[in-house]
Amino acid sequence: MVRKAATVLMLVTMDTKGNEAKYMEKYIKEAGVDVLFMDSGILGENRFPVAISREEVAQAAGKSLAFVQSVGHEGKALEIMIQGAIKYTNELLRADRIQGVISIGGSMGTTMGTGVMRSLPFGFPKVMVSTMASRDTRPFVGTKDILMLHSVCDLSGLNRMTKKVLRNGALAIAGMVKGQAKFDVETKPLIFLSTLGTTEACARKIQSDLEEKGNEVIIFHTVGSGGEAMEEMMREEKIGAVIDLSLHEITDNLFGGDYDAGPHRGSVALQLGIPTILVPGNIDFLVSGPLKFAEKHFPGRKYHMHNAAITCIRTEQEEMRALARHISAMCNKRSGPLDVVIPMQGFSAFDRPGGPLHDPEAPAIFTEELKKGLNPEIPLYVLPYHINDPEFASEIVRIYEGRVVGKA
Repeated sequence: MVRKAATVLMLVTMDTKGNEAKYMEKYIKEAGVDVLFMDSGILGENRFPVAISREEVAQAAGKSLAFVQSVGHEGKALEIMIQGAIKYTNELLRADRIQGVISIGGSMGTTMGTGVMRSLPFGFPKVMVSTMASRDTRPFVGTKDILMLHSVCDLSGLNRMTKKVLRNGALAIAGMVKGQAKFDVETKPLIFLSTLGTTEACARKIQSDLEEKGNEVIIFHTVGSGGEAMEEMMREEKIGAVIDLSLHEITDNLFGGDYDAGPHRGSVALQLGIPTILVPGNIDFLVSGPLKFAEKHFPGRKYHMHNAAITCIRTEQEEMRALARHISAMCNKRSGPLDVVIPMQGFSAFDRPGGPLHDPEAPAIFTEELKKGLNPEIPLYVLPYHINDPEFASEIVRIYEGRVVGKA
């Protein structure tokens, strides 16, 4: 169902991007969507009328605009305005006055726009037209569904190039807002499942088996941001269970790999009491950059060049012991049902006989150390399979059904 009075919030520094913003407004309105302007500028003069002034944005952060202008550091001033814009935007959302948000800008404008967008819920339309969209966008996007549209040239004035990209951005947000449907409330049990390509065979069978039994399975790709997103969504969605099949983000956090999801990765479901099945998948490697980079930062290790940009580095046995101690301590703080399941024939596609990172001793070393610290009341399944064996996936499903569904 399309809203009768859909409105997009346009968050723009009107002193530097006012002409571009008004140009976009034309196309958004032609598409049948209203526009509400919020001015996030600081120093320059705004010549255009806005619904929410920069003074109001600063006040929402508990400061006066004069104070923001006197800070003397553009980053600190911007941070104040971001906090005010976040507060104001979320008040508009709670009042159902906006159904989407769009912003345009360079590095500062993108920091402002996406800073606000990351505070908004998943599924709420968000478009950022940016000169920064061809770079590493993780600092801007974070764990949210932000559409980044690369402007290609600088967003400085209206010309044959900026007109095209600004028009596309305007139509994108209008289409997203107008296309929003009133979704039926999903009643299937919801399961979060983590994986990476190296445990894909296991994940796909688990997903298939569980969906055949009437569950909804959402898979998260554990590349750092994937684990962050999964755990953030645990706080927003009603989760029936978590099958954490890929824990190498913990490995990367502990030992300096690239796929780092922060120091609390793996603990959120346990703290929230969500029924969890924990599998030490993909802990047999760290992820680094190109081979030359990996050789420099992790000298003398066993490497596998996954592709030109990604090198996987075999986890050493002492690191496996340290990882086991970390995971056992994390598990012991659980507040809900937890099962730990270990595949003794290998932790990933790389870690099997003939694989590039196989270490036949590592599963036993990890398991022995885990047992030393793990609360004996926590069920521990030590299974004679490789993680990608179909029998292992079937055991995961069986454990889920016994624990969560209550089937014997």
